[in-house]
Amino acid sequence: MDRESELLPVPYYHIVFTLPHCFNELLPKYDKQVYSVLFSSSWQTIQTFAGDPKYLGAKTGMVSILHTWGQQLWMHPHIHCIVPGGGITQSNKWKNCTYKGKYLFPKRALSTVFRAKYMAALRQKVEVPQHIAKQAFKTKWVVYAKRPFASPKTVVEYLGRYTHKIAISNHRLIDVNEDKVAFLYKDYRDAAKKKQVSLSGLEFLRRFAGHILPRGFVRIRHYGFLASRNKPRELNIAKQNLHQPEWRKIKYSWVLIAKDKLNYNPEMCPHCKTESLIVIKVIDPQRGPPCFRKQQSNG
Repeated sequence: MDRESELLPVPYYHIVFTLPHCFNELLPKYDKQVYSVLFSSSWQTIQTFAGDPKYLGAKTGMVSILHTWGQQLWMHPHIHCIVPGGGITQSNKWKNCTYKGKYLFPKRALSTVFRAKYMAALRQKVEVPQHIAKQAFKTKWVVYAKRPFASPKTVVEYLGRYTHKIAISNHRLIDVNEDKVAFLYKDYRDAAKKKQVSLSGLEFLRRFAGHILPRGFVRIRHYGFLASRNKPRELNIAKQNLHQPEWRKIKYSWVLIAKDKLNYNPEMCPHCKTESLIVIKVIDPQRGPPCFRKQQSNG
């Protein structure tokens, strides 16, 4: 519901920034740096084009979601970005994007700028081996730009599906026994046909564990006028220009969400149909999250 209140009546574009596989060699030791630079350089790339009057000439916003896996659980770091089709000018006016193609910005130009910014930023964080740098500049970097979402509402539906997605979910598992794990995957090189792969238990765990992010790493980030510190002022400038209600941060209770989204009133008695239920006991979960800080302080 909070995301819905941030939406603007403009097209929203889906852009995916993908790292070449040659960087996978750095992940066991430098995963935090590799992923952090992926976030920052993708946003800097969008900023570069948004700031250019040829394409927009304004400050835009972006929501980024990190995924690190492919269909067979191989390392495949990429960021899904949702970008509104416009921005705020220096005179505090809303401006729609001026690029007349099917996409927000030209894909080939995005790829070239993204590669340059990523390599420059990563070299400031870690020492990139020469053979990786050489391969990176030989490889064609992919920035996948999809058509605009059908409506602002579909943006929230998309984010709802992707924000808490993990490397593999139960519905893809076919068989698990003492020796093997079999699961389904889509082969995008073969018209997205569904196929099956069988791995040893050890290999399955090795691939799955590779997608555990560094402790405390944030995989969903907001930029530009959608960043938390900018929304109270800049998002409301856009709202005012587009004749939308003012955005205010509201904390929604689970009861309100159940009523609004599920059409279910948890406070209503199922028998007398009145809101007369009284809480007599709260049943806590049998097992809470690990108490990392407590364990460390005792250690």
